[in-house]
Amino acid sequence: MAKAPKPDAVTAASVDVALTAALEHAGDFGVGEHLGVVVEAERVVTHLFACPHPGYVGWRWAVTLVRASRARSATVNEVVLIPGDEALLAPGWVPWSDRIRPGDLGPGTLLPTADNDPRLEPGFTGGEQAADGDPAEWVQTRAVVAELGLGRERVLSAFGRAEAAERWLAGDGGPDDQATSQAPASCVTCGYFVRLGGGLGRMFGVCTNEYTPFDANVVSVDHGCGGHSDVVADERGIELGEPVFDTISIDTNLFD
Repeated sequence: MAKAPKPDAVTAASVDVALTAALEHAGDFGVGEHLGVVVEAERVVTHLFACPHPGYVGWRWAVTLVRASRARSATVNEVVLIPGDEALLAPGWVPWSDRIRPGDLGPGTLLPTADNDPRLEPGFTGGEQAADGDPAEWVQTRAVVAELGLGRERVLSAFGRAEAAERWLAGDGGPDDQATSQAPASCVTCGYFVRLGGGLGRMFGVCTNEYTPFDANVVSVDHGCGGHSDVVADERGIELGEPVFDTISIDTNLFD
């Protein structure tokens, strides 16, 4: 086990040299009282001074002095401002992929998708064999593919569907919210409920009732709210008059 270096008498006593160097670098930040000496290595020490600037409470000026072998005076090696144990620090850097949250994407913002995103898998475009023997056949195939909603380079994977379903079920459009607990019936029996296509359609649809807070939102089949289509009023809101048929007048335009 290596022994700790002994403090060098010359560099440890050169407080004035360290203070002068700190003042030259500090500028308007200022330099406070001497806080102590840290032995870094043989004939190398760091003098610590308080930083009185109100924006850097707990920070310290660290002035490292070094003395060459057989030299009689210390020289300045480095001057930096470092945080102490009680210093206020900026939060650690977090990659953007970990910082982004649902709803952060705004108009004009581009959100790159990783090429190995587990939510996606290769799709079928019908163009992989366009240069093969019968191009006319593949033109027809691509048309059918487009009508079926395919024709995309990447489509939602089973993992992506499961992740979306789990998130939607836990959200406001799921079966466990307050609106569902007080609803007269579930969405699957509502006339305003339009099912999604594909595998997610077995569990989800979109609400089309403009008077509910769920209009244009994805809701589960076992979700519900007070705007169910089966809740019918006893009377219509507007009474319409009986239609009147004119059987006496003659439309002269018929004879032109």
